[in-house]
Amino acid sequence: MNRYPLWKYAILVVALIVGLIYTLPNFFGEAPAVQVSSAKATLKIDAAFVPRVEQALVAAGVKADFVQFDGNSVKARFDTTDNQIKGKDAIVKALNPDASDPSYIVALNLLSRSPQWLSSMHALPMYLGLDLRGGVHFLMQVDMKAALTKKAEALTGDIRTLLRDKNLRHAGITRDGNNVDIRFRDRDTQAAARNLLTEQLPDLAWTEAPDGSDFKLSGVLKPEAARAVQETAVKQNITTLHNRVNELGVAEPVIQQQGLDRVVVQLPGVQDTAKAKDIIGRTATLEVRMVEDSAEAAAAAVGSGPVPFGTERYVERGGSGLILKRQVILTGENLVDAQAGFDSQTQEPTVNLTLDAKGARIFRDVTRESVGKRMAILLFEKGKGEVVTAPVIRSEIGGGRVQISGRMTTMEANDTALLLRSGSLAAPMEIIEERTIGPSLGAENIAKGFNSVMYGFAAIGVFMCLYYLLFGVFSTLALAFNVLLLIAVLSMLQATLTLPGIAAIALALGMAIDANVLINERVREELRNGASPQVAINTGYERAWATILDSNVTTLIAGVALLAFGSGPVRGFAIVHCLGILTSMFSAVMFSRGLVNLWYGRQKKLKGVSIGQVWKPAAEPGTEPATKA
Repeated sequence: MNRYPLWKYAILVVALIVGLIYTLPNFFGEAPAVQVSSAKATLKIDAAFVPRVEQALVAAGVKADFVQFDGNSVKARFDTTDNQIKGKDAIVKALNPDASDPSYIVALNLLSRSPQWLSSMHALPMYLGLDLRGGVHFLMQVDMKAALTKKAEALTGDIRTLLRDKNLRHAGITRDGNNVDIRFRDRDTQAAARNLLTEQLPDLAWTEAPDGSDFKLSGVLKPEAARAVQETAVKQNITTLHNRVNELGVAEPVIQQQGLDRVVVQLPGVQDTAKAKDIIGRTATLEVRMVEDSAEAAAAAVGSGPVPFGTERYVERGGSGLILKRQVILTGENLVDAQAGFDSQTQEPTVNLTLDAKGARIFRDVTRESVGKRMAILLFEKGKGEVVTAPVIRSEIGGGRVQISGRMTTMEANDTALLLRSGSLAAPMEIIEERTIGPSLGAENIAKGFNSVMYGFAAIGVFMCLYYLLFGVFSTLALAFNVLLLIAVLSMLQATLTLPGIAAIALALGMAIDANVLINERVREELRNGASPQVAINTGYERAWATILDSNVTTLIAGVALLAFGSGPVRGFAIVHCLGILTSMFSAVMFSRGLVNLWYGRQKKLKGVSIGQVWKPAAEPGTEPATKA
């Protein structure tokens, strides 16, 4: 009756082993490290870069635990903070000889101390939030006025283009804040222009008014369009910040909108605050220029001659020089979208650009006059420009849709599209609040949170063992198994643990033991009704399961609601809360039942169980009011 088949015990053993393996990395702590990443859009880091970092450390006499390539960066782990600082200085000296124009970002970071055999099994510790790990907190204000001004300027350019294309003559176009005023000599032209602009530019609301002898047409940005511009500006800035923070290699950064015009940036584990501010606050602009193809330019590109007048020398992907004309054809303001794709004929990777009305007109005219010539796309960061790509113009390109192809891999096409799409901020931002949480404070929070969970666990365990005796021991072991599974699942999912998450673990302990209390009381009830011990155990577990399921499902619904509608600390609490409910249902029922079956199930003539006092009402004189089963 109370016997598990072998496969159920096998599941429990496998779950226990997996739980131990994926929980272990959380007990090793973190070690100081140095991370090297690219500071330029056209400079990529791969596994072949690792020997350069190792040579720099060996030359400086600094020993690293290991140096490894991790995605887009190279990380070196050290045993002490002193070696970390020395290693950073050595790497900076070797990789960035020109401090004014650094090619690589060398930042201080933290890495797990987990052994390599655990890391090879993808057994990684949980990410720790800002309150547990330490790091930096920025509150950034988005300049919404600048975003609206930028939109109004773009619309003014589109208006000029539309009126010119339709041969509608005007007496001047002026912009007053976010309003656009157009003057006409006659009423018929004013009416025709209003019909055209209303159809082509739905973001503006147009009104007619006399202006002396002229006729004025005033366009005002609609409230819904203004809100859309502001929302787009915040979203693009958040996307750009994500791209820049990735260069720091921050695990689980928090970048989210706060209110209408503010963005919160939390970088756990970042020690170099100045470097973080430098990367987050930098600006990037996009320019399109023509390539100078004269013989003098070819000589200047290879460094064997002077740069011709009216041109500048830049470096393209691969490190070769390129001579470009000073005249800027287009800027990033004319770029609406950039997506990676494939050429329909050659199936080569391409970058597909979408330009606004002004950019489309300029690009059409330039490409018509420059067939067979090269056009370069530059990305400027910190005043330094680098050529992202320089394709050859095959034919006139109209309609505002541009396709860039040639000598690109799929990854390069995706990178280029990303740079062009979100390489710059949609609106300026400034840091209005900055907080730094030291690692010592984070370690103190971890210690206090860990102690609270352990003391709570110990108190629950002592009570259960005293009140339910051997069944209390089984319940305590099941509770320990639940905590083990919960931490293992959080580690496998690479969730971020914060102080609210630790509170959710403590809550999960209480909810998990509640299920065992229900089971134990059901068994007691069956014994009180006169059932044999084996029948009482079987019936108690079966009848308690329905109650446990109902109570946990209702609690899970509340947790899912917090997960769906909450954010920040609330969401972190909800994730741990929901996972704790699921693991508690498995451990409280299956694991504890397995222990009970293993201890009592093979006893054929079981006369009693150690479950504490079983109170029975005195039905007749002479009967015991209570018995101990």
